[in-house]
This record gives sequence, structure tokens and C-alpha cells, in this order.
Amino acid sequence: MGKRVAIVGAGVSGLASIRCCLEEGLEPTCFERSNDIGGLWKFLDHAEEGRASIYQSVFTNSSKEMMCFPDFPYPDDYPNYMHHSKLQEYIKTFAQKKNLLRYIQFETLVSSIKKCPSFLVTGQWEVVSEKDGKQESTIFDAIMICSGHHVYPNLPTDSFPGLHQFQGHYLHSRDYKDPDAFKGKRVLVIGLGNSGSDIAVELSRLATQVVISTRSGSWVMSRVWDNGYPWDMVYVTRFASFLRNALPSFVSDWLYVKKMNTWFKHENFGLMPLNGSLRKEPVFNDELPSRILCGTVSIKPNVKEFTETSAVFEDGTVFEAIDSVIFATGYDYAYPFLDDSIIKSRNNEVTLFKGIFPPLMEKPTLAVIGLVQSLGAAIPTADLQARWAAKVFANSCTLPTTNEMMDDIDEKMGKKLKWFGQSQTLQTDYITYMDELGSFIGAKPNIPWLFLTDPQLALEVYFGPCSPYQFRLMGPGKWDGARNAILTQWDRTVKPTRMRARPQHFYNLLRILSFSVLLLAVWLTFY
Repeated sequence: MGKRVAIVGAGVSGLASIRCCLEEGLEPTCFERSNDIGGLWKFLDHAEEGRASIYQSVFTNSSKEMMCFPDFPYPDDYPNYMHHSKLQEYIKTFAQKKNLLRYIQFETLVSSIKKCPSFLVTGQWEVVSEKDGKQESTIFDAIMICSGHHVYPNLPTDSFPGLHQFQGHYLHSRDYKDPDAFKGKRVLVIGLGNSGSDIAVELSRLATQVVISTRSGSWVMSRVWDNGYPWDMVYVTRFASFLRNALPSFVSDWLYVKKMNTWFKHENFGLMPLNGSLRKEPVFNDELPSRILCGTVSIKPNVKEFTETSAVFEDGTVFEAIDSVIFATGYDYAYPFLDDSIIKSRNNEVTLFKGIFPPLMEKPTLAVIGLVQSLGAAIPTADLQARWAAKVFANSCTLPTTNEMMDDIDEKMGKKLKWFGQSQTLQTDYITYMDELGSFIGAKPNIPWLFLTDPQLALEVYFGPCSPYQFRLMGPGKWDGARNAILTQWDRTVKPTRMRARPQHFYNLLRILSFSVLLLAVWLTFY
């Protein structure tokens, strides 16, 4: 028997962790407090304590080719951006095909995870779980925390003077499910993230007036980019990542701001970010600019104070006769079953090597999966994190020393502040991060070798989308279907929408090659 691993949560991170443990000969037991898998993507018509919650109209912001499990593509006829019900269908199919359900204990709450007295020698943990009112204590060799970060709402009521006297109704966005209750109402949405924008746009069709209050603005992107392709298929490429990192920062920043303003000029809509060059996650909403132009959604600065019926904004304007306020103000990290000092080991901040391993642990037997956020999809990120963690638990990979891990955390924190600004989230550059994880387990694509041995594949890997299949292309955990999946990813992208002839990608490839030759010529001219 392999080492016993406790996995907390059966969302996409938990399912990835079960599968990766099995690949390494470990013995996983997954604890799921609800009666089903899917985590965030399992929709309920009411919010439940301790569980993530989404609204009925949620669609994905990542396209299907960029957010699949790396050896499990979506069916050809699936839309590029999926309703939550479609994604939940895929998640269930994955779990059934990979035979993962047998390792999950449903309706079981993890109430406590503590180091065993022998931890310094064994690295073992005591896990206390509850089911049907009965507690059970079990010893595990390792822990994988996969409970997500959309569970505990951040409701900053103390930040808004006068809210206690406000006579209308207020709620957090996790409690919002559909717009029917807001028909004919005047609604203030606080927060310009993806949830706030989605809710405001949806309410604007039924409510009398909707106002969004934002402290710092945000870039707003359409899901549809160049030539009608999904944004991430065009933007998230190795070549584009190389340019962003190789160009001088003032050039890279200028190009970034220019690209973000291509769709519409944010300044004219009151959406311009305070620091536009920061690579904070943009808002994905195809309708918000149109709703603003139609006057059904208005943008205002931060709320200065509330009165009994109104909100006064920092620019002195007032939104009168408010019926409801929706706080789309994000979530806090919380692991109530675990000692805070394990995750927040320095200055009460989340301190994790590569966003996964607590660096000060005497034994590397605990991993947090799915906490890191980037401009990339969660499923392939969690899959690669879980593969590495499982290999560490199985002793087929070793971590650097504590000092080396802390130095890396400090270095990454400096880069994070430069690229993303001050934020509580663990944000990172997607491709750089995935390559780092891949290099730990030998799964990072060897681009020079591909150009020598398989030029057709190399061109698609380097200039095309950095799709999840790339990280099951070589090394341990290699998937035999990865090459074909990469070479046919554009076909699956257009399959649901193209009714006639297949697209011809020759001209796209020619354009990429021409641009590469141009860059080479410029480089040779100056150097």
C-alpha cells in the first residue's frame, strides 16, 4: 500500500489531486462536505455555509481548449465558453472516466487537521472528520487542501460609514442567484470584478437603474478577440509571453495599455484603472460597454458614505432612493480546520513556495492546490500543481532548502508587486508559472528539441495557444494523444460555430513567420 493522502474538497483541484495521487501509487481519500463533486461549479439555488456559490447565469471566462484537463479534451461540439451546467457535465464525465468517485467520502466535513506528535519523524497528520453527527479520527501521511478560495465572503461593512442606518437591503454577491427579485429596483453594485460586472449587466435588463461603484477601475475585455477567436487562444502564447518579458518595461507597458484600449477607450467610460500598466486580472464582459452607452448601467467612484436611502460618492455625486446594495467585494482565504500559522507563516500573510508548499514545515507533507491565480485557467494549473505535490509525497521529487524557498518567495513577491500591485491574492504569470512547475517534474516542453525533431508541432507550441496539452506532451505522465490534440485544437475551436468548410490556417502561420523574420531583421540591424 502507498502512503495515505487526505484531500479536502472534490472540486476540480480535488479531482486532479485524486488522479495524480493514483498515478504515483499513493492512496487518496477525498473528503467532500456536499453530496456531489464540482465545488464552485456545482450550482445550487441558495448559498450554503462553507461552500462556494455561483449565480445561475455564470459562463466560463476561459475557452474550452485552454481549460481542460490536459489529457481529457472537451467534446468537439461543446461551445468555447460554457455555461456552468455544461462545465459540471464535463467534470462529472472526467471523474467517471478516470474512476475517481470511489475515493470520495461525500457529506463528510473535515473539522480538524493537526500534526501528529511524531510529525518531526513521520510527517503524519491527524484528520478529524464528521458525518451524520459522528466524528472519526484518521492518520494520514500527507494532506492536499483543495477547498478553494471562493467560500468565505469579504463583506467590508466597516469601510462604509452610515451603512448601519441604510434602510434598503444589502447582500454579498455569493447570495445573488438571479435578477427576478430586483425587477423595477434601483441597485448599487460595489466592486468591478467579474461577478460585479456580470450581475450589473444582468440586472440592467430588469432593474430601473444600476450603478457600479469602483475604487480603482479595471480593464474590461471581450471574450472574443482577433478574427473572432477566443481571447486566450490569441493572447496566452509562448511567443507573446517572451515579448512581454523581453521588451523594456516601458515598451511592454505601452503595448499592454494600447491593447487593452483596442476595444474601447476606457477613460471615456469611467473605467480606466488607476495604474493601467499593472497586469491585474481584467474583467471579462462582452456587454458592459454597451450597457453603459445605453444608460442602463452607470459607473461611479468609491462610496464615501451611506445615508438612510442614498449613497454619496467620493466625487460628490449621489445615487438616491436605493433599494438594494450588492457587495461584489471578493473573498477571504480561510482554512478553519487548520492552524493559521501553517499557511500564514510570516507577517500573517499567505507564505507558500510556488503557492503550494509551506516553506517552514519540517516535513513537506502538506500542499495547497488551486490557490494561485493567473491569467490562465484553473483546471490545468491545479493538475500540474497536484502532479508535483504527489511526486513530492511519493519521494520522487524533492523540494529546495527552506532558505532557498524563502528567497524564491521574496523574489516572486517583488515581481508580483511590479506586475500586479498590492493584492492579497497569489497572482502570477501563467506561462512562466506553468513552466516552473513543469520543470520540477520533467514535463516542461523542450522547445529547441521540438524545433529539431518536430517543426510542425514546435511552431504550434511556441506561436499557438499555450494549451494544457503541452504539459502532458513529454516527461512523466506523458499523454500519447497530446501531439494530435495540439495540432487539432483550432479545429475543435471553430467546430461549434463553423457550419461550412474548415478554416485554413496557412495564412495565419505565414503571418506569424513573417513577423518573426521581421523581428530577427530588426535585431540584426541593431546588434
